[in-house]
Amino acid sequence: MSMTNSPSSSSLTYRDAGVDIDAGDALVERIKPFAKRTMRPEVLGGIGGFGALFEMSKKYREPVLVSGTDGVGTKLKLAFQLNRHDTVGQDLVAMSVNDILVLGAEPLFFLDYFACGRLDVDVAASVIQGIAKGCELAGCALIGGETAEMPSMYPDGEYDLAGFAVGAVEKSQIIDGKRIVPGDMVLGLASSGAHSNGYSLIRRIIERAQPDMAADFHGRPFGDAVMAPTRIYVKPLLALMQQFGEGGVKGMAHITGGGLTENVPRILGDHLTATLDRNGWPLPPLFQWLQREGQVADAEMHRVFNCGIGMAVIVAAEHRQRASEILQAQGETVYTIGRIEARQPGQAQTTVV
Repeated sequence: MSMTNSPSSSSLTYRDAGVDIDAGDALVERIKPFAKRTMRPEVLGGIGGFGALFEMSKKYREPVLVSGTDGVGTKLKLAFQLNRHDTVGQDLVAMSVNDILVLGAEPLFFLDYFACGRLDVDVAASVIQGIAKGCELAGCALIGGETAEMPSMYPDGEYDLAGFAVGAVEKSQIIDGKRIVPGDMVLGLASSGAHSNGYSLIRRIIERAQPDMAADFHGRPFGDAVMAPTRIYVKPLLALMQQFGEGGVKGMAHITGGGLTENVPRILGDHLTATLDRNGWPLPPLFQWLQREGQVADAEMHRVFNCGIGMAVIVAAEHRQRASEILQAQGETVYTIGRIEARQPGQAQTTVV
């Protein structure tokens, strides 16, 4: 059968169908310099191939690969509303690298997936530049990714993001929480804001309160406060683990969806509970505003938002001071927020009192 056009038909192109191959090619060229700044010596080749090659370092005797994947969630809706696309890429990286970090893993490389209805090269480049910045902060290589232009799948001006990170940890140095015992202390590392969780509720509160996004909010525009990118804890915590040696850091919990009361239990055995002191750290102004304007109960705040603590680190009581000093020297704001205790029958695994 002939594939030539009949006299009555017109020739269609992929661009007619809503997909601009040239725009995709232009985007790849735009992002190559961003990706280049994230390269590590283990990366073989560059962006543009069918797959990305990464050679495992010889420093590992028994390497275990650790992987994590996530998106940004409905924080993207605020990015569309504010036409601000420079921070959500860091959110995307942080969600995955902070997750694999808590197992003791060093993030090695990251891949992203950017999907839209119509590709706006400037917007996409801004997003991916943010992804590259996040990778630089995490010390991992932006080794590849995928841009998908899918007409009619997404409204004009909107996109979705997903990504995943792969890291490695020496098998003997995996941090799984099994060394945690009653009497251990819980340190909290300050968050940069709401990170990338609870934004369905945040957006609902904003709809109700109708704040001026450009108005000053404790020294910066309110829009900056609500869009602040997720803090990446990789380098400070890797430094802590290296200085403490094997077993010094007993457990870590990335405080994401589920807040403090649902993430800390993920690293505790059934026989343990964490009692957190709500006066052990200040509730940042953004969360005070959200609680007030949304009339959100304390228990709901603690199970939806990080409430100012983005990462929990568990160490022996005798190591608390030194661990705090090491983390502070790495630029972290550290609070002693609680204590590990033996769990009584029927007791919750984490309570904020």
